[in-house]
Amino acid sequence: MTPTDAQPTYVAVVGTGSDDAVAEALAEALGERLARAGAVVVHGGLGGVMAGVSRGVARVGGISVGLLPGRDRTDANPWVSIAVPTGMGELRNGLVALAGDVVVAVGGEYGTLSEVAFALKVGRPVVGLTTWALRRPDGTDESGIVRASDPDEACELALRLVRRT
Repeated sequence: MTPTDAQPTYVAVVGTGSDDAVAEALAEALGERLARAGAVVVHGGLGGVMAGVSRGVARVGGISVGLLPGRDRTDANPWVSIAVPTGMGELRNGLVALAGDVVVAVGGEYGTLSEVAFALKVGRPVVGLTTWALRRPDGTDESGIVRASDPDEACELALRLVRRT
């Protein structure tokens, strides 16, 4: 799906929910840039990278959608614009990856890895910012993750990749 003027670009931002000041700061800057570009930012709605990206989006008046693992929308971080409780636990990772026209992974742990893998499996472009390095079983590193060096480049790449799909 290529977004049109009537339908904004949805960017799923995935990353660690744990305290990681560096990843959270990168996510915050990324969220601000994506929101300024008019993207709707989708994420898991909790802490860490999810809180960082939500703060950046909120700072410039953008929209962030948190797909929460539990059943209570009040579990969302305070910067989420729209909180959607799924009651699915970590299985909601697939929903997060599928909700974006493109996925940007910032840092991350195993949950992030599952979101990246699912996005690649369903053909979503993936931009990596200080995230997992994957190799195919044959040893090549042609995983499909496009590397970004900073939040500006991650935003630019994500939006460019959506326009190509």
